[in-house]
This record gives sequence, structure tokens and C-alpha cells, in this order.
Amino acid sequence: MVKLEHFNEVIARFSDIADFLIIYIEEAHPSDGWKFGNNIEINYHRNLQERITAAKRLQSLGANCSIVVDNMHDEANLQYGGLYERLYIVLNDVIAFAGERGPVGYRVEEVEQWLKNYRS
Repeated sequence: MVKLEHFNEVIARFSDIADFLIIYIEEAHPSDGWKFGNNIEINYHRNLQERITAAKRLQSLGANCSIVVDNMHDEANLQYGGLYERLYIVLNDVIAFAGERGPVGYRVEEVEQWLKNYRS
């Protein structure tokens, strides 16, 4: 949740120069699979409706941007190497920044710095 709060702060600060979007991909640690004890309970998505429901849950937790859902073939995840979580900046249809894979490589502060530099 701390990362989501920081992400929301970045959205608030830079929404005048950037559009923000979350692509909800497959659940990395489903409660009916390999999971952490302190995670939110979300089962493995067996169909698109379950994935949409999980994305709505993320929205209800306070994500302050649009959320779209990857298809069940995980095409966005495969194209962008998103598992488990990852940050990208796309500028003029070109990837201008690709963060490392999360959770360790998920560094909102790197996106924040990139946007600061872009603004100046």
C-alpha cells in the first residue's frame, strides 16, 4: 500500500504532463497458490471476469488512475515483461523508461525523477 500511496502522489504531481494507467496482469501471489502471508486475498484468475473483479478491488483500494485488464492470454504481460509489477514511461509511442521487475525493482521514485527531468 505504501507504493500505491507514493504512486498516487506522483500522479497528483505530474498529471498535467502525463497520463497514468495501470495494466492489471495475472496475480503474482494468488491466495490459492504461492503466496505471502500478509497479502490481500486474491485467487488465481480462472477467467476474465475474475481478473476484472481483482482489478476493481485494486481500484477500491485507492488507485487514482485508470486501470485496464490484460487478457487471459497475458499478452500485455508477455510484451512488457510485467510480472510481477513494473513501471514504464511511453513517450510518443516509444518506451522512454523501463523500470526493473518488481517487487524489488518497482521504484516509483525513478519514474518521479524521470518526470521531474522531463518537466524541466
